[in-house]
Amino acid sequence: MQDIYRFLEDFKIKYERFDHPAVFTFEQANRLVPDLQAARTKNVFVRDKKGGNHFMIMVGDGRRIDLAALSHQLGVKRLGLASPERLLQLLGVDPGSVSPLALINDEENRITLLLDKGLANESYFQCHPLVNTSTLLMAKAELLQFLDAAGHPPRWINIPFLAD
Repeated sequence: MQDIYRFLEDFKIKYERFDHPAVFTFEQANRLVPDLQAARTKNVFVRDKKGGNHFMIMVGDGRRIDLAALSHQLGVKRLGLASPERLLQLLGVDPGSVSPLALINDEENRITLLLDKGLANESYFQCHPLVNTSTLLMAKAELLQFLDAAGHPPRWINIPFLAD
């Protein structure tokens, strides 16, 4: 597994780091992570029915993804959450630490990053640096530079959501 901070340094990607207690839910993040004036996102790691296609989906905090509609939109059979074992194997992170930064560990490019177009106008993003005890504040340009350097340019699509 790669060292995220060395990778960021090697590619001259700027960020600010904020350490905090471990967070596993949005409620905990709202209490324990400083207000960073940046998009808080939900990052979901899914696989298709046979486990041949893997996707990381990045949407605004609190949005509920309609996986059935997204499966149809992508032309794949039944998307479902990937197991913690698969998450560790492919991204090198545990549940609660899913982040687009973990894509540096997908050296075989088996994961497609889907970014909701609703995030396109955001200027800054919050990302876990492979652990849920820190949050990095990154400008959108820096995050996109990271994703290009990691070989995972995002697909910007309209993610379907469940009604609230």
